[in-house]
Amino acid sequence: MRTAGVDLAAEPKGTALAVIDWTDARAFLSELHLGVSDEIIVRTAGTVDKVGIDCAFGWPDEFVQFVVGHSSGDLPGVDGGMAWRRTLAYRETDREVRKITGRWPLSVSTDRLGLTAMRCAGLLSRISAAGIPVDRAGSGVVAEIYPGASLRLWGFSTTGYRTDAARRSHLLAEIQDAAPWLDLGPHAPHMITSADAFDAVIAALAARSAALGFYEPPAPAMLDRARREGWIVLPNGPLAELLPSAR
Repeated sequence: MRTAGVDLAAEPKGTALAVIDWTDARAFLSELHLGVSDEIIVRTAGTVDKVGIDCAFGWPDEFVQFVVGHSSGDLPGVDGGMAWRRTLAYRETDREVRKITGRWPLSVSTDRLGLTAMRCAGLLSRISAAGIPVDRAGSGVVAEIYPGASLRLWGFSTTGYRTDAARRSHLLAEIQDAAPWLDLGPHAPHMITSADAFDAVIAALAARSAALGFYEPPAPAMLDRARREGWIVLPNGPLAELLPSAR
């Protein structure tokens, strides 16, 4: 199996791509790139079994309806209160992540993530145009990944790792202790110096979890909504499950 992970930013600067090759005995980090364009991501998506992208795949249904209604001047019964605004701020998958992890993901409709999500929408369109199956609910080649939540569900503390290289170094050592089968090759120093590179590798690991079906898909009643809004694929087993033959 071959998986990829993308830590997406609004521009190629700040965007990282990792590729992991899997055998029965080990996982080898074969590629790790910074400053990655859409073209490179699309080309890579055509060579892997699963690619995990760290970005929201869509917007809350209520937010979309609000923008359309506001544009047309047709917004009956809107009070503008906080409870109502929360329905616009978070997707159904965000509420599920909150329930499982105790933390809210960034809001795609009210935070700076929006610009990156616009790029992601274009990227998903390019991937689809290349003939690669895209299902925002996660069953196609692409899956929406949340690296921080994946790490926490695998049992790691994520405090400060995005902003502190020393913390990333410590966290990486913990990951390698838990997954001695993970061969980072010459790329470990880049994961320490760059939080984007670090998250791209975590996304590639989480993509393996998605490819093996080790996650909770949306409930049948939520499937159509997830295919519009996106669905964050959260690992539901330990990191060791990604390569059980190497235990």
